[in-house]
Amino acid sequence: MRFISVIAIKEIRTYFASPMAYVVSAAFLAITGFFFVASVSDAFAEASIRGYLAGAIFFMIFMSPALTMRLLAEEQKLGTLELLLTSPLREFEIVFGKFIAAFVTTFVMIVLSLYFVIVLFVYGDPDIGPLLSGLLGLSLYAAATLAVGLFASSLSSNQIVGLVVGSGILTALTIIDFVSERLTGVVSEVLDAFQLGASFSVFDLDSFGVAEGGHFADFARGIISLTDIAYYSSITAVFLLLTVLVLEARRWR
Repeated sequence: MRFISVIAIKEIRTYFASPMAYVVSAAFLAITGFFFVASVSDAFAEASIRGYLAGAIFFMIFMSPALTMRLLAEEQKLGTLELLLTSPLREFEIVFGKFIAAFVTTFVMIVLSLYFVIVLFVYGDPDIGPLLSGLLGLSLYAAATLAVGLFASSLSSNQIVGLVVGSGILTALTIIDFVSERLTGVVSEVLDAFQLGASFSVFDLDSFGVAEGGHFADFARGIISLTDIAYYSSITAVFLLLTVLVLEARRWR
């Protein structure tokens, strides 16, 4: 645990010592704020953060790989990854340390966006249940997308490759419902079970075509399902394990 915390603290300091964290945070707050305002601007709008959540899960498809793209790719490019792999550090300590740093940075952005919740309580009477379940679901969703981004970063020394591969995997898991809707039987059900969170529809004008779908939909409605928690936890664990295996393979080479 000591090595994991050392790596995590180092990476967090690196994030906030560069413009990266501030630029991404500003973009996150701007985009989620736009979706939030759009969802509550109608005369009879619901006092909820569903618009904010829709914007957040959509933006994280690209934000999470952007936050994680340098974590392992830069180490490979600078040659410092070999030093880490030949040190007493184990692969999972390196991976978990960097993952925790990215998650803490993302969690800070989510905390900053709680301003929208305060606005709801000042000008409306929101139901506390969907607020809490939505924020819980968003944290789990963020962990899953960051794990995918970290895995993509481990595949190449080029950060852009990590960004494209990570965003590509997340986009595939997002639009998989388009494929499942055009199939029938067991195949359709299996594909639908892997739908990550965001759903796109030209009929959902309140959130500009973006809505909560897949395993995130229940969280947005105020329902906490063990199935959805297990899904996001599994995605996070599987991609962190794959990242560890990539580093182990690199050590043996």
